[in-house]
Amino acid sequence: MTATLDTKHTPITLPTLLRLAGPVVMSRLGIMTMGLVDTICVGRYSGTQLGYHALGWAPTMVLLTTSIGLLSGVQVLTSQAIGEGRLAETGAVLRRGIAYAIFIGIAAGLLLIALGPYLLHHVGLASDLADGASPVLVVFALSLLPIIVGDAGIFWLEAHGRPVPGALCMWGANIVNLVLNLWLVPGHSPFPVAGAVASAWATFASRMAFMMLVAIVVMQWRQSRALGVFDPTPRDPGASRRLRRIGYAASVSYFVETAAFGSMTVIAGWIGVASVAAWAIVLNAAAFIFMLPLGLAVATGVLVGRAYGAGDKAGVRRAGLLGFGATTAAMLLICGAVVVLAPDIAAAYTRDPAVRSVAAAALLLSCLFYLPDGLQVVGAQALRAQSDIWVPTATHIFSYLIVMIPLCYVFAIPMGLGVKGIVWGVAAASAVSAGLLIGRFAWKVRR
Repeated sequence: MTATLDTKHTPITLPTLLRLAGPVVMSRLGIMTMGLVDTICVGRYSGTQLGYHALGWAPTMVLLTTSIGLLSGVQVLTSQAIGEGRLAETGAVLRRGIAYAIFIGIAAGLLLIALGPYLLHHVGLASDLADGASPVLVVFALSLLPIIVGDAGIFWLEAHGRPVPGALCMWGANIVNLVLNLWLVPGHSPFPVAGAVASAWATFASRMAFMMLVAIVVMQWRQSRALGVFDPTPRDPGASRRLRRIGYAASVSYFVETAAFGSMTVIAGWIGVASVAAWAIVLNAAAFIFMLPLGLAVATGVLVGRAYGAGDKAGVRRAGLLGFGATTAAMLLICGAVVVLAPDIAAAYTRDPAVRSVAAAALLLSCLFYLPDGLQVVGAQALRAQSDIWVPTATHIFSYLIVMIPLCYVFAIPMGLGVKGIVWGVAAASAVSAGLLIGRFAWKVRR
C-alpha cells in the first residue's frame, strides 16, 4: 500500500508522479480538512465566533507556514541524497531536521503568544473582534510545536517515496479533531469552553496525536535503522548550514505569501464582520483546493530533486513539465466544480444569509486564481529542488507584497468592491507569480 522509491533510477512518468502525488494530496487535504471542520463547526455555531476564529488563525498560519518553510531543506536534501546514491546519510538529515523543528516550534509559539494579542489590538480592528480573537490565537500558538515536528517526519518520508503513512497519520489526527470539535464547540463538554476557543483546543489535541503517530511510523519502518535514523548524528556544520540555507529562502517565501493572505483578513475586517466571515469561507475553501496542486508540487519536487542529484538534466525538464501539465488539468476540473457548487459550498459553512450571499459570489469569482496559484507553487518547488532557492522568494515578494496587497486594498475599499475586490487582487498577483516562476524554470532547463 506504499509508494516506495528507493533508488535514483526512478522513472519520470505521469504514473510515477501521480503515485507520489496522490497520497501527498491526501495528507495535505487532511491538514486542510482539520481547518475545514473547525471553520464549519464554529461557523454553524456562530457567525461572530467564526470571525474570532479567522482572526486568531490568520497570524498563526503566517508563523506556521514560515516555520514549515524553514524545514523544507529536509525534503530537498533527502531527495538529492537519494539521487546521488547516499541513502545511508538520510537518517542524519531527519535527525537534524527534528532538532531544528523543536527549536522552531518553541520559538514560534512563544513569539506568537507574546506579540499576537498586541498586534490584533493595534491593526485597526474593532475592540470586540480583537478581544474575541486573542484567546483563540494563544491556543493555536500552543499547537505549533507538535505540527512542526510532525511535518519534519512527513517531509522525510515523502522524499523516500513513502507518502501513504504520513497521509494515514494526518487522517487519524482528523478523526480526533472532528470528535473533539463536535463535543467542545457547542459547549456540551464539562469544560468552560465553547465556540472558537473550544475549536482551537481540539486543534491542539489533534496535532499532538499527529506528532505521536508520525514518530511511531518512522521508528517502526524496517529501513529506518539502515538509513541511520537511530545513529548519533555526525557533527557536520556544513550539512546543518545547507539545511538552514534552503529553509531560509523557502520560509521567507512562505512568510510573504501567507502574511499577504493574512492581511486580506484584516482588510476584510475593516469592511465589517460579515465580510471577514465571508472571506474566511473563501480563503478556507481556496486553501483546501490548494492542497491538490501542493501535492503535485511536492511530487514534482521529489522527482526534480532526484534527477538533479543524479545529474539528469533531461529528467529535470521532464519532471517539471509533467508537474505543470498535471496541475493545469486538475485545476481546470476544480474550477468547473466550484462554478456549479459555489452557493452550496457557502451554505455548508454558515446559516447567516448575509455572509452566505457574499461568500457565494466571491467563491465563484475565486476560480480566476485557482490555476495560476497552482502553477506558481509547482514552479517554486521545481526550482527549489534544483537548489535555485532565492528566485522563488524574490518572485513571491514582488507578486504578493508589491502587487497583491495594494491591489486588494484599492479594489476592496476605495473602489467599493468588498470581498470581490480582494479576490480580483489575489487573481492578479497569482498570475504574475506563475508567469515569472514558469519563465524561470523554462530558462533553466534550456541552458
